[in-house]
Order: sequence, then C-alpha cells, then structure tokens
Amino acid sequence: MDKLQSILRRLGEGGYRITPARLEVVTAVLGQTGHFTVDDVLSRARKVGRATVFRTMKLLAETGILCRVLVEDGSLHYRVSRQRHHHHHLVCVSCGGVQALDRCIVADVVGELSRSTGYEIEGHWLELYGQCGACRGTGTMKATA
Repeated sequence: MDKLQSILRRLGEGGYRITPARLEVVTAVLGQTGHFTVDDVLSRARKVGRATVFRTMKLLAETGILCRVLVEDGSLHYRVSRQRHHHHHLVCVSCGGVQALDRCIVADVVGELSRSTGYEIEGHWLELYGQCGACRGTGTMKATA
C-alpha cells in the first residue's frame, strides 16, 4: 500500500471524512521532502483555503501522521512521521537536521508532575537542540546574532 492510501485509510479508520480539500492537503504534504512549513503546503495546495490547510495540518498532527518540530529560530515545521507513537526530536542548530527519539524520555517526569500538582496533563512537546555528530566533526558552528 502506498503512503497516500495508508494515510487515507488511517483517517477513515479514525472516522474522518476524506474530502477533496483534505486529499489535496495530504497530497501536498507527501510532495514535501524533509521538514516543511504550512506555507510550503499552501504553495502546493493552491485550491484549498488557508484555514482548511491549517485545520487539516492540525488533524494530521493529532492523528500522528505528521509530527511538529519547533526549530531553533522558533518557527514551526512539520514532517511526515515515521513513528506512529508520541516521540520527541533532536534538532541540530548547525545543519537543521532533525532526528526523532524512539521513545518519550520524560514520561516519568510528566507523571510525577501530574501527581504532585494535581494537574491532569493532556500532553507535552519536547525538542532538544544541539549539534549533530556530523556538524561537531566538521567544526561547523552556526553564527549567532
């Protein structure tokens, strides 16, 4: 089964309708390489309204089809998730590379925080920033302003 059909099947199984606009957004997402922004998707899904693209991107992230990555400059990027479960990312501040962590490394802390504060924590999001091994090896350092 190709990626498009797999995503459409997952949405259908979740009870979400496959509208022409959603299909166009999913197709635009799959046309991206690496991480991308909503503006990148908007430039490919020109027949879909901005609000619909944002809602569809949110839906794709909530269903685990996309993962959100907050890059060091504060901009929100997305990438097609290779994992179907909650995870975090390592973000290289030199080359911009993003690596998914295989497991949630803060689950125990979140559970303890919930117990100690009385909050019912509904979710969390963690990005760790540094230099990847390749960038450290080359001595490349991102200029800071």
